Amino acid sequence: MPASYFPADTTHGRSSRAPAVGRSGMVASAHPWATQAGLDVMKDGGNAFDAAVAVASSLNVAEPFMSGAGGIGVALLYVASERKTHVLNFSGRAASGATPDQYDDETKQIGPKAPLVPGNAAGWVAWHEKYGRLPSRRVFRDAIEYARRGVPLSPFGAEMLQQNWGFLTRFESTRKSFLGGATTPPTVGSLFRQPDLGDSLTALAEGGRKEFYEGRLARAIVKSFQKAGGLLTLEDMAATKAEWEEPLRTTYRGLEVRVPPPNSSGFQIIETLNILEGYSSLEFGTTETLHIMLEAVKLAIEDRVEHGGDPEFSKIPLQRLISKEYAAGLRARIDLKKAFKQKKQRYPREHLAAADGLPAEQPWLRARWQDGDDWWTHGLTTHFAVVDSDGNAVTVTQTLGNGYGCGMVADGTGLFLNNMCLWFDIDPSTPSANLIGPGKRVDFCVAPTQVFEHDRLRLSIGTPGSYGILQTTLQMLTNFIDFGMNVQEAIEAPRFRLQEPGVMNFEGRFPQPLIDELNGLGHTITRLPQGWSRAVGGAHGIQVTSHGTLLGGADPRRDGVALGL
Repeated sequence: MPASYFPADTTHGRSSRAPAVGRSGMVASAHPWATQAGLDVMKDGGNAFDAAVAVASSLNVAEPFMSGAGGIGVALLYVASERKTHVLNFSGRAASGATPDQYDDETKQIGPKAPLVPGNAAGWVAWHEKYGRLPSRRVFRDAIEYARRGVPLSPFGAEMLQQNWGFLTRFESTRKSFLGGATTPPTVGSLFRQPDLGDSLTALAEGGRKEFYEGRLARAIVKSFQKAGGLLTLEDMAATKAEWEEPLRTTYRGLEVRVPPPNSSGFQIIETLNILEGYSSLEFGTTETLHIMLEAVKLAIEDRVEHGGDPEFSKIPLQRLISKEYAAGLRARIDLKKAFKQKKQRYPREHLAAADGLPAEQPWLRARWQDGDDWWTHGLTTHFAVVDSDGNAVTVTQTLGNGYGCGMVADGTGLFLNNMCLWFDIDPSTPSANLIGPGKRVDFCVAPTQVFEHDRLRLSIGTPGSYGILQTTLQMLTNFIDFGMNVQEAIEAPRFRLQEPGVMNFEGRFPQPLIDELNGLGHTITRLPQGWSRAVGGAHGIQVTSHGTLLGGADPRRDGVALGL
């Protein structure tokens, strides 16, 4: 493959912009005001754990379509004084009444039955209480101010409101508590205020977990959703807590990679890296390298589809799946001259009616699930990273599921709840480890990742993008480790993702001759019309250099900004 197809020909090498630089702190997130909130907390004497709450809660305000207190997530928390990474799992659980007979393809994704019990609020409070320095009121201060005074809408933020307007206005509580009774979508540059959300974040800052899960906010959420036919109960809320876990690990080219354990699907990343490690001469952008990567991804996906789920309910042969010996057996199945036919790929649209088959009287639903790359513009998830002067690192992926989650705001709270029941299987005749059930955690595709060299943090990275997360993260890791890119270059490089079984979407920057060569090997590849597509995620990351300084990377596919101290 001619090197000129992917030349390092910008003034910043392979990226359109330079990485952010820092000496004593760095924040990389999907909105500039969230990034600034995290930096300001560190300037006031806070550490990475304080700053991460400021970032997480500010993202709730600045990009309410991606995440919020009513969503769920997972964090990797590297505590420098302990020289240890902890996993904090706040991925939520299905309601105690969540049985397959309660759901169909609409109710599991839209409206009052779609949410898992919210976990993000529990996660924010848990890591702050254990490792933070500053008072809770301070770390939530900027988010509360943003909600009350308003955030200027970026083109992306305005686009989200415009595209989801029919969906959002379907729910009375959302019209009142989120949209403020507006009859038309706000436009680019307008101030979007969320006073009810500001009050809810104030209550969370003052009352902590007890207020959100047992107090006034809990009662407001349950009352609102039960009134609309939902399944959440006060007992479900009160039982919710963030859970501390140990990360999964593998070595790759002499570095250690850490990801969350199941119910996260991060083991797919480890399995794919283990397969790739057997190839000693991968070269960026060549037909052979891409063929190998595609085959490795497909093999690992098949294991994730079969085994991914909640280990409390299903036995997952984890040690076998992430072993080097197992990867060697999978590697032996790869033919360098021919692609194999893949049959398995869990991906939400497989379980939905095709857009053409949706009732004409539901235009909001048709628009929400239209075909093509536009489907991904409705919003999904967000990722951010924080590193402080002590070397603590917080790596978080949090989500509402789809854009604005289930679409319903709890009356008077400004809080969207997630629609993560969408990611469960609901057909009881299907032998799926991911079948919905009371108190169950979903097979969770988010996978924040940290990379270490001799126990020294080198990279904190992650991305949104549904099941594409597990492919995008892999590509960024190989860009960084195999191809020597800095964090900004690794994020910006053109990406692919499996869209349907056996069908890969490639960003438009991949040249057609390369696509033709891969198709000639038996792949089925669609070249996206966009050179930069939200379909392949919106990543953020922080690199710790050998000098101890920091480089921050933000994805131009979103509104992301990285800034350092």
